[in-house]
Amino acid sequence: MKKQVTVLYDGECPPCQRAVHHYRRLDRTRVVRWADISPAGLQLQPLCVTRAEAMARSHVLDRGGQMQTGAAAFVALCSALPYYRRSVAFIPFPGLVSLLERLSVPLARWRLCQRRNSCPA
Repeated sequence: MKKQVTVLYDGECPPCQRAVHHYRRLDRTRVVRWADISPAGLQLQPLCVTRAEAMARSHVLDRGGQMQTGAAAFVALCSALPYYRRSVAFIPFPGLVSLLERLSVPLARWRLCQRRNSCPA
């Protein structure tokens, strides 16, 4: 049996729900475990991450048991899914991971802002 990756996601975030729905359709062999972190009081200590940290950035527990965040989390997820596995081959290109990381930070802020309905003007 293949080891699963675990994706922490905000189940109350509409864009997150759409993304998870898309990835679930591709995960025919069920190698990804989807963990909705939106319920208040959810205990994430066993994963060594706080709820605030998990909400602020993408988190994926990879097949080796290491917690990946941001762009590295996306790479860990893609490496587990058919159709996306091939795209991971492009990641070693110089600067690509840092570019993905720079893009992930404002996207995460925007998502949290939208979720809270408290975006700065």
